[in-house]
Amino acid sequence: MRDDRSDCSDCSDRCTRRDAIGRGAALLALPALAPFSGARRDDPGRRRHGRDPMAALPAWPGYDRAMVIDMLASVGPFNTTLPATPLTDAMVRNAATSGITAINLTVDASDLASTMRRIGTWERELNVHGNVLMRVRSLRDLQEAKRTRRLGIIYGFQGINPIGSDLSTVATYAAFGVRIVQLTYNTRTLAGDGSLEPGNAGLSTFGRALVAELERQRVIVDLSHCGQRTTADAIAVAKRPVAITHSGCAALANVPRNKRDVELKAMADKGGVIGIYLMPFLTPGRQPTLDDVVRHIEHAVNVCGEDHVGIGSDLSISPHDVTDEYKRVHREFVEGRLRSGIAAPGEDPGVYFFVPDLNTPRRLERIADALLARRHPEGRVEKIIGGNFVRLMRDVWGE
Repeated sequence: MRDDRSDCSDCSDRCTRRDAIGRGAALLALPALAPFSGARRDDPGRRRHGRDPMAALPAWPGYDRAMVIDMLASVGPFNTTLPATPLTDAMVRNAATSGITAINLTVDASDLASTMRRIGTWERELNVHGNVLMRVRSLRDLQEAKRTRRLGIIYGFQGINPIGSDLSTVATYAAFGVRIVQLTYNTRTLAGDGSLEPGNAGLSTFGRALVAELERQRVIVDLSHCGQRTTADAIAVAKRPVAITHSGCAALANVPRNKRDVELKAMADKGGVIGIYLMPFLTPGRQPTLDDVVRHIEHAVNVCGEDHVGIGSDLSISPHDVTDEYKRVHREFVEGRLRSGIAAPGEDPGVYFFVPDLNTPRRLERIADALLARRHPEGRVEKIIGGNFVRLMRDVWGE
């Protein structure tokens, strides 16, 4: 979905599904997982997660060693009309304890001026909370975030409204730290059709020029909300690997926000990476579970190979506290998206935008635990929770 709103003036454009409305929900138990073929080395010292059934398993120290990347997330509220900043102490504390090395944070708005204001609000937060958060504009910055155990913030766009028809602005945004740009949201842009456009017209002439300019500026091309033909066309014309930062597998849930196997395979053949999100589009009509997340990850691995799958939660790092107020805000948020025509199939006022058994700042650690419990090798798990996106960043950004 779309990112947080620092201000809500352009919320109707593309209010995103970030639901970090709740800020202190209790950790929920993991479901039992069926065995998976392959070997796992059990390591001593597993950290406990309260009354977690997986606490009986030995810990995997690899989580704290790994580069952990959530390729679409926020420190503040997300997928809600609540303002993204200023950050509360609880939000900062959740970021600090998440174990995540870096996130792709959506900062675009309706035009250049409002986008720069939004970037400015996040710059202030980075300055105020510099002991916990840091700017990431390069691979070296990413490595420094890991070394200092801070959360790296990578600025990204979920659409090209701020770019408009002026390709020269790409260099401007790149200079201010925008390192990831999604070509469309759910509807049509000058670059091509989004996933909800029935025409499925594909990448435009301008879109092809935009892909070339993004690559020239070493900005990652993101195809998450793009339509099927736009996705396929952009993969075909790209010279460098592309990302699908937050999506799922259409073979398991055939809704517009998920990607078909043929595009996933083409993306992987170009060196790209898909981030599996933690959203209701994994299981239309009901809340997804950790089992569902794992099924989408495993399907993507089977189609793309283990070097081309990651996580893009599409969530706030902070857990959700499903109070009456949370339910009201969520209902109004989804109903507003439905009225404006930007809600995707699978958005439902009664289905919340998170996975209950991953309702913790350390959700990527829980995903790692679940994959290890299914006997995925440790090296593969380390790639999925971040290593593959780090490699993509190196391929596009350079050293």
